[in-house]
Amino acid sequence: MHRTLLYGAQVVNSASTQTADVLIENGRVVAVGELAAIVGENCERIDVRGKLLVPGGVDVHTHLESPLNGAPTADDFESGTIAAACGGTTTIVDFAAQVKGQTLLDALAVHHDKARGRAVIDYGFHMCVTDLVSGKLAEFAEVVQSGVSSFKVFMAYRGTLMVNDGELFDVLRTAGRLGGQVCVHAENGDVIDRLASDLVAEGRTGPKSHLLSRPPETEVEAVVRAIAIADMADAPIYFVHLSTQGSVEAVAEARHRNASVAGETCTHYLTLDPSLYDQPGFKAGEVVLTPPLREKVHRDALWRGLTTGDVSVVSSDHCPYCLAEKERLGAHDFREIPNGGPGIEHRMSLLYGEGVRGGRISLEKYVELTAAAPAKQFGLYPKKGVIAAGSDADIVVLDPAGETVISAATQNQRLDYTPYEGWVLPGRIEQVFSRGDLIAASGTYVGARGRGNYLPRATV
Repeated sequence: MHRTLLYGAQVVNSASTQTADVLIENGRVVAVGELAAIVGENCERIDVRGKLLVPGGVDVHTHLESPLNGAPTADDFESGTIAAACGGTTTIVDFAAQVKGQTLLDALAVHHDKARGRAVIDYGFHMCVTDLVSGKLAEFAEVVQSGVSSFKVFMAYRGTLMVNDGELFDVLRTAGRLGGQVCVHAENGDVIDRLASDLVAEGRTGPKSHLLSRPPETEVEAVVRAIAIADMADAPIYFVHLSTQGSVEAVAEARHRNASVAGETCTHYLTLDPSLYDQPGFKAGEVVLTPPLREKVHRDALWRGLTTGDVSVVSSDHCPYCLAEKERLGAHDFREIPNGGPGIEHRMSLLYGEGVRGGRISLEKYVELTAAAPAKQFGLYPKKGVIAAGSDADIVVLDPAGETVISAATQNQRLDYTPYEGWVLPGRIEQVFSRGDLIAASGTYVGARGRGNYLPRATV
């Protein structure tokens, strides 16, 4: 039996902070309290005085080794989960993407093959539904029984990923009856396509036109419409990557009338400014992600939504494409640029630095947004998302006196850039434990390869 005692830290959960010791046995937390004097000698003792212990991050929106947007992502399950681990994330829920003509079960099997024996942290899947022909709805029950209790649909990208309103209704109703939930990418894809065509016709083909073709209203309209469809389907709905003030207000209104509506935002929508689209040459292609970055009024609304709970999760939407790949495909037409960017490695540090140390959120809210709430939303709590007896010993040792410098040259994400190049953040993630194993130290992965476990999830 392997026992580890982390002693003398501030242990932070979503509901409380206390000075305490944490005893780990065989991968699980067995006790939290004043333990240093009563634990026997047969125990590894780690001095964490002056540090914060927070639950390992739970990132419920990642795209690893995914064919979305017509190009392979730069990170596979090995490199992507190593980057996650070094950044304090110990659990992900990734999207298993169906391609046209493929059954959902076949798509799921392919994604299992990609992750098995390669992921270094624990992982689950959402089922991404893009093709409902030939009775695909009948497969939902078996998908849920396999432990994948959430589905994703797109309201944009007609011809490749997009479902129409009737299909959205069918997915919501079917998943809801099975006790599952549906994650929705909410944008008015048809209007976006018209605006994009107009820009290209005017010769405005550079990366900034990605922003211009997706004004805030294209997201807000889709959110309002999807909430109405979910009401008609009598089903829960979860919005991914909200970026606008109007979307926050629509979700808040629905929640205040007790509709089963939840939403996330992502680190980049809280921290990055659309002035990045004015960078010279093709460098603006770094931030061609969907939705695009928004002005300060929207960022402020997202932070307010986090404090009120109307936006309940902060994810990364890690969908990494190298800038060279983006330019190769989309140098002459912004519509061909693969949409997506990095985030899995720096989500925890950015939200601590910009949120907690920036005076926007408390330590407890930080844990709620990065670990507890996503774990609860997707059926992983209390196994994940909390430091408590019986939970997996997924623990991050954070030094509030340290600092984090972000650079493409030192990141573990397999990319040739970061939109946070040169940022210096207060706080440093010193050690990361996953199921009691030390897997990362000072930004370097030190754990075993392929140690991640698949997490079947129950309906919630």
